[in-house]
Amino acid sequence: MGNLYKAIRSKHYIQNLIEEGEHEHQDFKFQISDARKIARSISAFANNDGGRLLVGVKDNGNISGVESDEEIYMIEQAATMYCRPPQQVDFSIYRLEGKNVLKVDIKPAVVRPVQAQDDDRKWRAYYRVADENILAHPLHVKLWKCSTADDGAQFTYSEVSRRLVDYVEKAGSVTVAECMKQMHISRSVAEELIIALCRIGTLAMEYSNGCFLISAKTEEV
Repeated sequence: MGNLYKAIRSKHYIQNLIEEGEHEHQDFKFQISDARKIARSISAFANNDGGRLLVGVKDNGNISGVESDEEIYMIEQAATMYCRPPQQVDFSIYRLEGKNVLKVDIKPAVVRPVQAQDDDRKWRAYYRVADENILAHPLHVKLWKCSTADDGAQFTYSEVSRRLVDYVEKAGSVTVAECMKQMHISRSVAEELIIALCRIGTLAMEYSNGCFLISAKTEEV
């Protein structure tokens, strides 16, 4: 990897990470050849709770290794040029099986949403679910923007909002369309209520089996 980063000989640590496989906070990359594509991964991790890329590792966990500093430069390019707002990433290099594995750490974003510029030059926000980067739901993006703005607006429970919370609590998790149908309200009203209730911690947004759902916020013990 040239002289930019010195390889850390800590094979047990990096081997343990690889054995975890790909998951919500970890992704394997055989190599980096597309800055825009890697920007999606940075966006997804930053919009979730952070994560890491292990570059030079195949999907099956086999070590392929990295040999060029160009991959580091490309990741930096992805984080600064193809992510909005730009993100800072941290690099570490580990030596395993005679090959270099590059670990790229992405922290949770301070300002969300973090958007990535796609090949069509449009900016889109991504989210990490299990071992996939998915396009964030528009309502989730609205929630991030409202939370970032934090205009100090006060929320007062209405009869509709109380019925909505009761419905979600009893159902467990529901779609926005189901909320609209059950409450007999328009999409704009439903979204406004859901965002307000999520902001005060009563409801939560989640992704399950490829679906975007609204659920009751569970109290942490």
